Amino acid sequence: MQQELVERARRGDHDAFAALAGASIFRLDAADRLILCDPDQAKDAVQQTLVRAWRDLPTLRSSDRFDAWLHRLLYRACIDEARRLRRHRVDVELTPIHSPLVGDMTSSINDRDQLERRFSRLEPEARLETAKSRLHRALQSMRAALDADDRPRSEIPEGRPA
Repeated sequence: MQQELVERARRGDHDAFAALAGASIFRLDAADRLILCDPDQAKDAVQQTLVRAWRDLPTLRSSDRFDAWLHRLLYRACIDEARRLRRHRVDVELTPIHSPLVGDMTSSINDRDQLERRFSRLEPEARLETAKSRLHRALQSMRAALDADDRPRSEIPEGRPA
């Protein structure tokens, strides 16, 4: 029965492909939820899988291998989805100003005011150089943090307690 549906779908029968997709969608969804651990990503991966399956169905060599082929497409879609999310996700931790980590608020405000006054006395070229160096240092520290996040845990040296 499934081989007949696959052959009809390969010839462009939308109803046959809908029947195949309906029969396998729950298995696909269960498998990609285990891989991705995120229901929204899982739905996106199933959708990508079914779109690719419809598009690439004429390249399927044997209709009896449809399920294995579909699961291979699902696995690739899960990898693509995980890469897409990793590329766009940025986790940032913000420390509130009233945090005890900042220290005495009045002294930090006074220090900032004093810095701003000194900065305003500088010539415009010097201000630009100062701003560029601050930006350069900030970008360097951000890149170092991002590079550290991208390294596998095995490459990160274990620190010793002080």
